[in-house]
Amino acid sequence: MKYLKFSLAFFFFAFISCSGDSNDIQPTEQDFPGANPISTDDWLIDTDFIIDAGPGLDGIPALVNPETVFANQIDYVSDDDLIIGISNGTNQLAIPHKILDWHEIVNLDNFGSTLAVVYCPLTGTGIGWNTEINNTITTFGVSGLLYKNNIVPYDRATGSNWSQLTAKCVNGELIGSSPETTVLVELSWGLWKTLYPDSRVLTTNTGHSRQYALYPYGGYRTDNEQFIYPIEPLKNNVPAKERVYVINDEEKAKVYRFSNFEGGKIIRDQFQGKDYLIIGNADFIVSFELDDNTRNFEFTYEFNGSEIIMTDDQNNEWNIFGQALSGPNRSQFLKKSHSGMMSYYFSVESFYEGPEFYE
Repeated sequence: MKYLKFSLAFFFFAFISCSGDSNDIQPTEQDFPGANPISTDDWLIDTDFIIDAGPGLDGIPALVNPETVFANQIDYVSDDDLIIGISNGTNQLAIPHKILDWHEIVNLDNFGSTLAVVYCPLTGTGIGWNTEINNTITTFGVSGLLYKNNIVPYDRATGSNWSQLTAKCVNGELIGSSPETTVLVELSWGLWKTLYPDSRVLTTNTGHSRQYALYPYGGYRTDNEQFIYPIEPLKNNVPAKERVYVINDEEKAKVYRFSNFEGGKIIRDQFQGKDYLIIGNADFIVSFELDDNTRNFEFTYEFNGSEIIMTDDQNNEWNIFGQALSGPNRSQFLKKSHSGMMSYYFSVESFYEGPEFYE
């Protein structure tokens, strides 16, 4: 029987050194249930690359329906700070990295659908999952496990473990299942306020005492040599922590860099037999899969500071979530890319052999 490798020091140090309240009880190693060896039988992923990161089950507390206010009512986020934005077609919500760095998962059932925004600070990856699985609505929590530096969430309905980057249940009752994904956008708070000045945003009143003004992992996000789990030397000449956009399809991946979108650009591309539309500028990259209804549209990048980021030859105007705001397709949505997301580059090579690059 194999057991998970154990690496407590990093997260334990981050947890106690960045606690936001002197009245918090300082945890010891015995407080972390995840510090005990855990059987790794019946996993879909190579257990040699799984580690117990230390805090244990729910040691990093996921949020459920946290407090929100209007964008003009907060002051803890700076214009250059990154946020993850979501939309239900009518309303928009911003979830700052400053919250996600500390909580990693935000569960929502009050935003038009049941949704979990799952973010991994160590790989820089964020994705949205529908939390209705097999006709059961659940929430996701942080297991305390890492697979190749990437978060392993668990669902509270069955206790099954999931791989964020592969978007699949990898251990437990639901093994082999894949969640329905939703469109997320990662961009600066300054641009988000320009696009959606009336949106709502999470407050720091989360029910947990954390120093949200501080980044809990020191120099991690800018140090290209710092990792929690050792990685193989990178094969491509790309900085390990460079933020890239990746589209993955089973065992293959394609990488798009911000340099591909200088000045604002739309790229039409094919990958693994599918047609994609990738839109970006210096601040964001987002993608959609073209289908029989949209494959023949001619899209034009049109962002000028309003919610509209592109138009087409059918007289439609589209927003960053792929929703037609006007024109014959009004209120319709482009087909979402199942697994497109922002990522630190090193995690692409960690998960996908020989990733392709858009040139």
